[in-house]
Order: sequence, then C-alpha cells, then structure tokens
Amino acid sequence: MVKLVLTLLGVDYLRKRWKAICIAGWLWAIAGVVIFIDALDNAIYFPINFFAALLMLDGVATLAVAWTGMGGQRALRLLKGVAFVLAAVLILAGHHHGNFILSMIFGTLFLLDGALQAASAWVVRYPRWRAALVGAGIEILLAVFFYQPYPTHYVGTVPYCLGLGLMFSGWSLLLLGYRVRRLPQRALLSTMLERPTALFWADQNTDLDANAPLVWDGPPAASERALTVHVWTPVGSARSKALRRPLIDRYIAAVDAEGVISTGHAALESPEGIYISLYPAVEIDRSPDDFARLLRATRENDVPGLFQPDYAYESKAWCESTVKVRIRNYSPERLRLFWEQYRQDTTYNLTWRNCSSTVARALEAAVEGSVGHFYGRDRGWSAFFRMLLTPELWVAAQIRKRAKTMAWTPGLTLDYARAVSMLVDPRPFGWFKMAKLAVRKMVRNRREQASRTT
Repeated sequence: MVKLVLTLLGVDYLRKRWKAICIAGWLWAIAGVVIFIDALDNAIYFPINFFAALLMLDGVATLAVAWTGMGGQRALRLLKGVAFVLAAVLILAGHHHGNFILSMIFGTLFLLDGALQAASAWVVRYPRWRAALVGAGIEILLAVFFYQPYPTHYVGTVPYCLGLGLMFSGWSLLLLGYRVRRLPQRALLSTMLERPTALFWADQNTDLDANAPLVWDGPPAASERALTVHVWTPVGSARSKALRRPLIDRYIAAVDAEGVISTGHAALESPEGIYISLYPAVEIDRSPDDFARLLRATRENDVPGLFQPDYAYESKAWCESTVKVRIRNYSPERLRLFWEQYRQDTTYNLTWRNCSSTVARALEAAVEGSVGHFYGRDRGWSAFFRMLLTPELWVAAQIRKRAKTMAWTPGLTLDYARAVSMLVDPRPFGWFKMAKLAVRKMVRNRREQASRTT
C-alpha cells in the first residue's frame, strides 16, 4: 500500500509532510505493540465492548448508505458493512464461542493469503520473490498463532488483530515518510520502474479548469475530457458464446463452445492522442506442457512485442472494448513522459510485461500526484485523510499486490482502474449524499403541503 499511496499523493505533496507522517507512524506502531502485549494475558485492559460498538455503528452506517454507491462501490460497501456487523456481533457475544469463531476466521484468512503468496512466488519467480516467501511464512505463522488457544484461550483475538493492524499501519507510514524524504523533488516515480534514474515532470494539469469541482457525483459524461482504460474481458472478447466458469473466465481466460481460449486484452487512450496497447509480435505457444515454464517472469520467456497504433485500428481489426473506465483527474505531461520512455522497449513477457501490466503502469503514471494536487492546487491534509478513509484504497492495494505477485490480467486491470478512478475522481461520502437527499425531500414535502393549504 505504501507505493500506491506514494503514487496517488505524489512526491511533492508528501515531502512537505514527511515529519508528521513519521510521527504518526511511530505513535501507531507503539500503540499497536502496547495493545498486542496487553492481550498476552487474561487481564485485558483494552475496551473490547466499546470497540465492538464502534464497529457495529460503522457497519450499520455503511449498510444504510450502500445504495448511494455506484456499481462495484455499492458491492464493496455492502461487503464492508456485513463484515463489520458480523465482527461486532461475535465480539459482543463474547465468552468462548464468539472469540473462537473470530480466531478461526482470522487464522484462515492469514493462512490462505500466505499460501497463495508463497505458491505464486515459487511459480512466477518475479523480482524479490524470495522476500515474498519470507513474508508468506510470517503470515502462515500468524495463522498458527490464531488457531492455537495459547496463551489466552482466544480471549485476546480482537486486541491481537487491532494491535497487528496498528503495527503494520505504523510501519507502512514510517516507510512512506522516510522513503519520500530521500526522493528528489518533482520526480516521476513511474519511470523508476524501468530504469534506476527518474525523469522529472513540469506543472501538472495547468491547462485544465482551475475552478473544476473537487467532488463528482458520477463517472465522466461522453462529452467530458477524460483518460480511458479499455478492457476486453475474456468472455466479452470470445468469438462465440463462452462456457461460463466463475472467477476463471473473469480473471484468467474463457473458453468458447469450439474450445478456443480467450484471455482478453487491455489498452489505455488519452484525449491528447496517446494510445498504449502492447501485443506479442508472434503468437505465444501456450501448450499445457510448457505452461508452468511460461508463467515464470524470467528473461528466457521474453519475446518481441509491438504497440498498436490507435483504438480505431485495434477495434476494427478485433472488436469494440467490452468495458471502458474513464478518469478526469490525470496529468497529460506525466503520461507523455512515461510513454516516451516505455515505448523504447517493445519486449513482451506473458507475466511481468504484458498488455495489462503496461496499462497499469501507464495509469499510475497518469494519475501520479492527482490526489494530493488537484489541477495543480495542494489539497492539504484533507486529501490524505479522505483517501485513507476510502475503502477503494484498500481494494486497489490488494489488487496491486495480487497482480505484482502473480500477473496482471485484463480482469485485475479493470478492477484496479475502477478503484483508482474512485480515488482520483472522488465521489461524495455516502452520509453527505444521503443527508442531502433527505433535506431535498423534506423541502419538497413542505412546499407541497404549503401549496395545498393555499
């Protein structure tokens, strides 16, 4: 999550606030250690019932405003609300059963995440895969810690989780603060992915309307100037009706009735004329015998690639994109600098440099600093806290983590672009929107009653 927060807020924004971020990181980490140690015996001073009441209040509030979301945002709010309410009920139930169920749930989540990370690291062999194996081992050990009853017979489950959460969050803030302190000013982070030195950017979005709103109540209209992420889903781009396989045909590949495999595609288009769409110059042989070898992000699997000229050419040669995600708040200058460097290398790799990973990197370059600086204006601490309170940040970070440890696919790119769009083109908070609708309804009812009496 550190890299994502650094990307969205921007180097210049965070350099002004790195001391405050580091202080907050130390406070969070120390608080997490204290809470975790407090939970190691049966004399727990942490106010568990009060914490459960806060969870319940947050969960009920989230469910109440879930209908104000759009598309995936609505589903995310429903999931968050149900999870918080369920956790609060189990905590308030107390005694052995509630704490035991919570321990089993958290242990299973750590175990599944650690096993998935270990398996993907071993198979894909992406950069720093050995460090990822160590991290996966730590997660599995945490799962064992939650499964076994020692030392509190599951009574300390909630303080354990809160303490670990505060420790990891504090560590992330410390990494963020100290890392941004060492970065040069006005550096373009996305260019560091390909080369050890950074390019530098000029003013961000200075050609856009300085009086544009800070919050939008929906996606861009067709007539609005916006960056477009095109996604051809495996099912939507299949030549004939695909055989439905949940999750697999959404994130990996779809197979039609004739046995033809469709993996989908992703591209990025800007109003300034930049079009980024990477293809292998020669079709890759995906035989089952060599499938495991092809998944490795190693140099022997590199093949020549080519970039498509524009969307009109590509859609005419194939078909229209299945889904389009449009984003208003982006930097044409940063995207141009990224594209000038990235297109110098046409290498294609099925795992680490494919169409989807290319679009994800270009998207991050385009929106870099867009949350911290809105059309060139520093948005202050409100942007930082608002982003941390937005559920899409956690979703985008998890998608990015999965894609980096396995492979970017069109399905993951679609979900990532949608989450990022909610962060850089912020929507009104649910409670504000619902309150606004309620006030409007009350005013309308009073006017109707007044008209009837007259």
